[in-house]
Amino acid sequence: MVAASKLRTTQGRMESFEPYASKFAEVLANLASRLEPDIHPLLLKKEKVSNIELLHFSADRGLCGSFNSHSLNAAEKWLKQKESEGVHSSMTLIGKKGKDYFTKRGYDVHGSHTHIYGKVDIAFINQMTREFIDRFLSDGIDELYMQYSRFISMAKQTPTLVKLLPIEPPGEREAEGGIGAAEYLYEPSAEGLLIELLPKHISVQIYNAFLQNETSEHAARMAAMDNASKNCNELVESLTLVYNKARQAAITAELMDIVGGAEALKSA
Repeated sequence: MVAASKLRTTQGRMESFEPYASKFAEVLANLASRLEPDIHPLLLKKEKVSNIELLHFSADRGLCGSFNSHSLNAAEKWLKQKESEGVHSSMTLIGKKGKDYFTKRGYDVHGSHTHIYGKVDIAFINQMTREFIDRFLSDGIDELYMQYSRFISMAKQTPTLVKLLPIEPPGEREAEGGIGAAEYLYEPSAEGLLIELLPKHISVQIYNAFLQNETSEHAARMAAMDNASKNCNELVESLTLVYNKARQAAITAELMDIVGGAEALKSA
């Protein structure tokens, strides 16, 4: 019941914000696809990728089924793949479960934040974005990725990996029939608008990931608690049946002893 109450609140915030985040990404990708990448350093790919950063989201608590394990296993698999390619990876962790898991296994944890779900505001997100951008521009990291659990439905939450830096324009297929097919009128110039929106784009995507992951956590916890309640009820019914059978067998044995004793007295 507690998880269901929190889910309704968080899901409402997520559903209100997600269309804005999706449209923001669409407009920005449209801008980036029409301009040269060298117009802004956040669009430029590094010649050699040797250091990457993963912003990873997990829950602060357990009792939510396989929600955390799916996210942690997907992140660890991706990190090991990058390590096999000779790329050094560092992590910024959101959530206590992720912090405990990756710290114990010796991963390079650049920073961590715990117990901040529901308390995050846009000022905190902007500060986090500025730190990532400063490290990217100073060649501290060559690429920035983000992994969170995307809320699909009450029964399905999917670990999702997104590349935040450098920002990439849409692919050819998307440009033919999707994002690139839209026509926008820009005022002021497209160049000026792109330069202004690029840092905000990263903040919007990170904030959306916070809402998505928090909603997914509450949905997973509600499902886990519902399954636990059903399992408890089934266990109670099963043990009650076993108890009744044992009790009936004991009563029957006692009656047999009484009848047998009475018959023995009659024969004597």
